[in-house]
This record gives sequence, structure tokens and C-alpha cells, in this order.
Amino acid sequence: MADTGDLRGAVDAGGAADAVRGTVRGSAPVPLSVLDLVTVGAGSTAHASLRTSVEIARLAEARGYHRHWVAEHHSMPGVASSSPAVILAHLAAHTSRIRLGSGGVMLPNHAPLAIAEQFGTLEALAPGRIDLGLGRAPGTDGRTATALRGGGRLDEGAEDFPRQLAELTRFLDDDFPDGHPYARVHAVPGPVQGPAARPPLWLLGSSGFSANLAGQLGLPFAYAHHFSAAGTIPALELYRRSFRPSAVLAEPYALIGVSALAAETEEAAHAQVLTGALSMLRLRSGRPGLVPTPEEAAAYSFSSLEREFIDSWLANVVYGIPDAVRDGLDALVKRTGADELMLTATGHSGAARLRSYGLVADAYGLPAEGAGPA
Repeated sequence: MADTGDLRGAVDAGGAADAVRGTVRGSAPVPLSVLDLVTVGAGSTAHASLRTSVEIARLAEARGYHRHWVAEHHSMPGVASSSPAVILAHLAAHTSRIRLGSGGVMLPNHAPLAIAEQFGTLEALAPGRIDLGLGRAPGTDGRTATALRGGGRLDEGAEDFPRQLAELTRFLDDDFPDGHPYARVHAVPGPVQGPAARPPLWLLGSSGFSANLAGQLGLPFAYAHHFSAAGTIPALELYRRSFRPSAVLAEPYALIGVSALAAETEEAAHAQVLTGALSMLRLRSGRPGLVPTPEEAAAYSFSSLEREFIDSWLANVVYGIPDAVRDGLDALVKRTGADELMLTATGHSGAARLRSYGLVADAYGLPAEGAGPA
């Protein structure tokens, strides 16, 4: 395993500090971004969900959102984002300004060289617009993770994450030292072809491990508040406490993922977020499937334990009419001190998710020029 000093040396070789921070537009207290899970609702298809992702990216770009990320998940029928690099290449072809990235790539599932080449290709396709967010969880269940890793031990990836991160960074910068076994191995596209920028690295997490590592390395940190809200403030405090300035950042920069959905009425918003909550309940109980319809969610007979889970889950979702969502997001920024909010609108309907991002933009007075579907 690489020690922190060796890893910091690798990370410090790259810059891209200006790519991290966004410009606050309208009345938003911090930059707003999009986390796209490419959810697939019952009665729909992956094809339709990917078309919706293009529409969301184009709307987000037109309305002044800072970045649009997609997350790696596997063996989940209701989520069509198993290949972030492929989706990001498609989104890059349909946008021109918004930052695009992974939220994140689960590094233990992949060879570092493969990720360096994928994101080197994305950087060549969309120069200066690509973020590489990295996580150490598998993004799936243990059996699927084992299949992804060719039958390797599941615990090897997470425990080996610092070494993998150092290796990935060396490939991105093409700077393995003389005598290293990979000194003559080059990630292509990459610096071996001439001067080239590389995507800024982000560490993602839902615990203290990545928060502490991101702080020690001076990297930006993204916390998964949307599914681990109880740990948000402790993780952010640990990140800020452990932060050491680097070539990437002079001071901490913390983004949090937030489940948020706006609709014209409270009832319409609740109907959509309940579908996402039921989908998560089924996932947590080993029964993953397509995101149920609002009618199915409304008719579902919850046990007392299931109702407790649903109520707990919805307590951390910001939803309702646009002004209520804006107030909830503002309160979250005040409570956590987050530097950026990344909103994920989870529900059955692609149209409802798209509409939500537009309504949130309206609530914050973000620019309206050219905002329309693909």
C-alpha cells in the first residue's frame, strides 16, 4: 500500500485548482450541480432514461448549473449508469460548457490504467470540462463486485485504494519514476503525446476514510449526504481538520450530494420521492428493481419497520414546491458549510426529474436563456 507521503507526491504533480470552484449565479448561496443516476422507471427503458440524461445535461448547462456527474452502479435494474465514461462521452457530444464527471468511478472495480485512458479520452473530447471523481466502494453488492473484479477478493480493492489512487495519478501525469515497472507504460491519450491537461481528481465518500484522505492530499471532497446524512457533518469536519494545502487546492472544498425534487405542488413532489424511497427500500432488502410508479408506491402496504425506513429516508430528501426546496437547500448549506450542492432528483418519471431541475433554477433566479429539451 502506498503511504500518504508517496501518494501526496503523486497528487501534487497535477494542478487544475481553477476547475474545482464554480461561479455562484442568481441567488444561490453556493454553486448548484447535478448528480444523475440515470434511473429507469417501471414501464420505461434504459434508452429513454439516457435520452432524459441528455435533456437534463442540456438544461443544466443552459440554466447555469456548474457540473453534471454520473455515478457508477452495477446489477441494479432501476439504474442505467454502469458505464460512466460511455455516458459522459455521449453527454459531451450534446453540451459545450458544463463540466462533466464521475460521481464517481469506483476505482477498486477497475485497473487504474484503464481509468486513466478512459478519462484521458474524455479530456481529449471535451478539453477542460472533465472531472474524475473516485470512490472506493464497489457501487453494488458483494457478489456483483466479485464478478466485476474477475473473482478477486472483495476486500482487496477497498484496502488497496491509496495504492490504486497513486498509480492512477501517475498514469494521468505520465510520471512514474525511472526504474518503476510501469515507467515505460503510457496512458493514451495523455501527456506522452505532448502537453495536456488532466481531469481534476475528487475523492468521494460516505464515511471518514475518504474525508481524511482527501484532506491529507489537499483534494476536493464530495460527500454522499443523499444516502448517509447522519455522517455528513462529522465527515466534513474531519475533512477540514485534516486538510493540507496542495498544488490542487489552497483551502478545503466540500461538495455534498443531496436528494432534492421540486414540483408545482407538494402532493406531486411527494408522489415522486415516495417512488424513490420504495425503490431504495427494495434495494436495501435485496429486491432491487425498476423504480415503481407513483400509483404502485401509493398503494404499497408498508409494514411498521418499512414505514420507519421510509420516514427516515424521506426526512433527508428536500422536496416540495420550488420555494420550499430552495429554503431547504439554503438551510442545508448553512448547517453544513458545504461549498457546493449536487442535486439528484430521484423519482419514477424522467419528465418530473427534468422539470425539477428547471423549477429549482427558477427558484434561485438562474439564467433562463436557451433552456429546453435536447
